[in-house]
Amino acid sequence: MINRNLECKNYNKNKTTNKSIMRKTTLILLLFLISTLTFGQTKTEDDLIKAVIENAYIGGIHNGGSIDEIRKGFHPTFKMLSLENNDISPLSLEDWIIRIENGRKQNAGNPTAKAECEYLSITTSGNAATVVLNLFKNKKKIFTDHMILYKFSEGWRIVSKAYYRVPR
Repeated sequence: MINRNLECKNYNKNKTTNKSIMRKTTLILLLFLISTLTFGQTKTEDDLIKAVIENAYIGGIHNGGSIDEIRKGFHPTFKMLSLENNDISPLSLEDWIIRIENGRKQNAGNPTAKAECEYLSITTSGNAATVVLNLFKNKKKIFTDHMILYKFSEGWRIVSKAYYRVPR
């Protein structure tokens, strides 16, 4: 003989469990949606750092942007460190800008390939950040850059750069 009361109890238990699972799933999806919308409205430190690099370095230096945009993203005491003949050769921002302006004059009228970057890492610790990126022209990697930034009252600025030039 089959105990029909037991079957009904199990059926009702499964029905209650299914409702509970549906409520929990709906609540989790709702919370995820709200957090995604809220997260999407605020710029993260990584976003702010990327904006400085893309405006001042990629756009300003490599893609012919304004010198003012370069100066806005680089701190005046910036140094680019180059390894030459087993020695470090520092280059100031102002000396780099002179080289950029001279290069633009020499290549006036000659279109240059647009530079693009691929971020390998962005690490922040309070008001300090390091960024490692690959720089491409014509889809070919030409540099791996290691940049150091500090966050000043006016925002993130690049203070130093070391790099690896990919052999041609």
